Amino acid sequence: MLTGKQKRFLRSKAHHLNPIFQVGKGGVNENMIKQVGEALEARELLKISILQNCEEDRDTVAQQLSKGTKADVVQIIGNIIVLYKESKENKQIDLP
Repeated sequence: MLTGKQKRFLRSKAHHLNPIFQVGKGGVNENMIKQVGEALEARELLKISILQNCEEDRDTVAQQLSKGTKADVVQIIGNIIVLYKESKENKQIDLP
């Protein structure tokens, strides 16, 4: 679990990122979870945008992605989810 201080730090880091994935009408599926997991391993921190035609609410989507990839949800703001997962091979972010 992330502390408040760590979340603030990661939010400031994520501010400049653009969303890499989009969750649309199909919602979250195995393939998407796999791809998000691989992207998290490479980048540690990423944004996912939820399109307006997505049938599930953003909290559900965030929970599914977080559970599937074993990542932490840093923030849900508007239709953007910020996820963080420490990388095994490719560690770039040192948490405070």
